[in-house]
Amino acid sequence: MAAELTAPELIAKHRPTLDQALEAIRTRAYWSPHPEHPKAYGEHGSLDAAAGKAAFDALLGTRLDLGQAGTDDWVGGEISPYGIELRVSYPHADLDVLLPAMKAGQPAWRDAGAEVRAVVCLEILKRISDRTHEFAHAVMHTSGQAFLMAFQAGGPHAQDRGLEAVAYAYAEQVRTPESAEWSKPQGKRDPLVLTKNFTPVPRGIGLVIGCNTFPTWNGYPGLFASLATGNAVLVKPHPRAVLPLALTVRIAREVLTEAGFAADLVALAAERPGEGIAKALATRPEIRIIDYTGSTSFGDWLEANARQAQVYTEKAGVNTVIVHSTDDYKGMLSNLAFSLSLYSGQMCTTPQNLLIPREGILTDQGPKTFDEVTADLARAVDGLLGDDARANALLGAIVNPDVKARLEAAAGLGEVALASREISNPEFPGAVVRTPVIVKLDGAKPDAEAAYMSECFGPVSFAVALDSVTDAVELLRRTVREKGAMTVGAYTTDSEVERAIEEVCLEEAAQLSFNLTGGVFVNQTAAFSDFHGSGGNPAANAALCDGAFVANRFRVVEVRHQG
Repeated sequence: MAAELTAPELIAKHRPTLDQALEAIRTRAYWSPHPEHPKAYGEHGSLDAAAGKAAFDALLGTRLDLGQAGTDDWVGGEISPYGIELRVSYPHADLDVLLPAMKAGQPAWRDAGAEVRAVVCLEILKRISDRTHEFAHAVMHTSGQAFLMAFQAGGPHAQDRGLEAVAYAYAEQVRTPESAEWSKPQGKRDPLVLTKNFTPVPRGIGLVIGCNTFPTWNGYPGLFASLATGNAVLVKPHPRAVLPLALTVRIAREVLTEAGFAADLVALAAERPGEGIAKALATRPEIRIIDYTGSTSFGDWLEANARQAQVYTEKAGVNTVIVHSTDDYKGMLSNLAFSLSLYSGQMCTTPQNLLIPREGILTDQGPKTFDEVTADLARAVDGLLGDDARANALLGAIVNPDVKARLEAAAGLGEVALASREISNPEFPGAVVRTPVIVKLDGAKPDAEAAYMSECFGPVSFAVALDSVTDAVELLRRTVREKGAMTVGAYTTDSEVERAIEEVCLEEAAQLSFNLTGGVFVNQTAAFSDFHGSGGNPAANAALCDGAFVANRFRVVEVRHQG
């Protein structure tokens, strides 16, 4: 059967976007082809808000048949953090049938070349983008994100990260020419002449192990990096967040088929309740690449045990902000309050430890003591979340019972500067919504260390009193080195302090933001410009996205011909 999407058509359609993405990663300037505003959708084949909601509703209670090889059962059981049962069932795979079928499609995909693979990936992303409203509801009801965040982070921002990975993958593959004529002079004799061909070849099957909180944002970089470099990709979603990635797999399979490639190049590995297939999958010899986002313990296990695979992990860390001085006290408090509250602190980039000198800080409103800073920050959070409708739109829902348990236990770890409160959601009465807790700790007391040196994922922050900013800088160094950090923030008007903090982050490879007081927040990063993680500290062994994230997903094989 002839391909419905020919390579020339796809190149003509998507090459300009690929070129813009390549320019964006070169310049690091702002750029995105995916609109952030919900009202931007509804034309040129994309779903508007009503159509997207209707498409999501139509999925509930259905069987999502992907037509992939080796289906031996149907599984499901997702319950939205907002309290509704999705009742969607997914194919369960016989891996001994599915994995060989996936591998069988790789030669043709390899031979298509880097450009064709890139534009096929861009067609997949375009079709996902057209259904952003549908995906937003799927992300919302599996992650607990509020709708607008699910729309933006689960839609355009995730799509940007996928496109970014494609751009890096393409750039690395074309770094080596496809062919070269080699001629070595031999004096009076004829030269030695060889024709050399260089082909990027895939490592094998890539495994994407999805997370509960950001299924698309964290899933797309690895998925598209592996696919664009010629590998088949098996997507193993988190059991609580299958739907967004299952929809992604379905769209990818449709595009691959229409472009004349094997649909089984992308497949889903959903699991039965309690089955826990990740370890078995991760150690199979067919799996040669693993992308993982989640707990440190399982990430460490993958790095130690999945020896046959190239493993990329984003685990956990203890994100830290040093508060030394500021010339915009109100802006600092407002910025921190938003950062602590967004998605109930359920982001791998949310600040946890606020390191503040015991004697206080200098501000444009005069000196502020440690107690005044913490009290003012508590009031800023209260003011931000004082209106329940606004609070629901910012907080979303608690994603799972473990987060709720950590939140409730945190109040017993020290003096509470801001108590968490329960908020009802009139639209979703079953949602568990809680405001953040801020706990004051004395950094000089050994019993406080167990709290601030451990990750407490969720809406929990510790204001840690230290004897000096020097102590704060040294605690930052120790925290990043021992526990890792996805983000570091700092507020200071002192150039010497700024240099000391920057030196720590350069030495320990932590991404750093200074003096954020406006609409940019420490827990948010922009694709094509910001690096998410560094790959250089224990929080993650990879960065989204740089050349190292894609370059080892393929190898270059040389074929030489004489004459």
